[in-house]
Amino acid sequence: MSPHCRVNFNTLILLVILQGAAVVLFRSWYVQLSPCDPPATDSKVHVLLLSSWRSGSSFLGQVFSQHPSVFYLMEPAWHVWSNVEKSGARVLRMAVRDVMRSLFQCDFSVMDAYLPEHHTVSSLFMWSQSRALCSPPVCPHAPRDKLSNHTQCSRTCDAQGLQTVEEACATYSHVVLKEVRFFELESLYPLLQDPNLDLRIVHLVRDPRAVMRSREESAKSLERDNMIVLEQRNIPAAEMQYQVMQEICRSHVRINERALLKAPPFLKGRYKMVRYEDVARNPLKEISAIYEFVDLKMTTQLQEWIYTLTHGKGKGSAKEAFEITSRNAEDVSQAWRTSLPHGKVRRIQDLCKGAMSLLGYRTVNGDKEQKKLGLDLLVPQEPYQFSWLPAKSQHASNS
Repeated sequence: MSPHCRVNFNTLILLVILQGAAVVLFRSWYVQLSPCDPPATDSKVHVLLLSSWRSGSSFLGQVFSQHPSVFYLMEPAWHVWSNVEKSGARVLRMAVRDVMRSLFQCDFSVMDAYLPEHHTVSSLFMWSQSRALCSPPVCPHAPRDKLSNHTQCSRTCDAQGLQTVEEACATYSHVVLKEVRFFELESLYPLLQDPNLDLRIVHLVRDPRAVMRSREESAKSLERDNMIVLEQRNIPAAEMQYQVMQEICRSHVRINERALLKAPPFLKGRYKMVRYEDVARNPLKEISAIYEFVDLKMTTQLQEWIYTLTHGKGKGSAKEAFEITSRNAEDVSQAWRTSLPHGKVRRIQDLCKGAMSLLGYRTVNGDKEQKKLGLDLLVPQEPYQFSWLPAKSQHASNS
């Protein structure tokens, strides 16, 4: 080969290298200047706190909400259920899922269909329960390293529109949505398979007898939801609460069995069941485990707040449906045993027998046994039942 050809060849190699370097530099420059084009991987963790009404989910929601790394929203599906007349839960579940997918990605335009024409932050259901909506840039009430007070927040915030909410959402490492309007896991599969979402499901359950007692105290506020749960069926008023409780118990069985016994591969490591009673007995231990599951770190400030909230002098239920007050959590979890007539307890035990057995709640035989508070009705749970089956159990089930 002639020297002239060697020069051209070497020049060609140099040009190729320079071209490659230029492409890399241009791509880096373009990504930095194009906020509309997010990176290929989203580092956010997305958490669905999945529960049912009157199961302690407002309290556990606050455990997430007060964390400085969390953008939290309480029951966004309320807007869907409140705006669609005479429908049932089965029909509405896809609309609810689509709303959640958008909110997990900090896209609040999806709410335009469910909010008043001229809406502000206060148009969002129970908005002041979210510390993120009481913190900058949405509101200066609660700096991110401080706890928020929803009463003070509702008095001082609400001047911003949802564009500011989107901007705030984008700055948090975790987006947590609390929801009580899913009754199976299958409709969530597209979210679990979405490569843009890192979705973890915390499934909170509670003794159905305690749930029944609490539902009776909030019966009026639950009437509309009851009709949707029961698919608008015409059911006598005296039977309404029992029929809803039966459906709630069935849903807990469906969700738990699907996640632990019949789970598709994309559910692995994404599901954790939590019993309210376990949290009430050992709040810091259980909440620390929940934080670890979703990659959050416990802080000293949160430890003190959790202890204060769960070791108060109050023993009864909160007066308002979503009120969070300082009470003795373990006493609250046992309150049904002295206040709910045994006839009702027996009926709930019959309706929810399968769920109580699966979730680890012992039944009582007679009023005397019910009121014997020294009798422990909580069956100890093996660690694997709170997350994913260990490898040896999977192999055993496949053999």
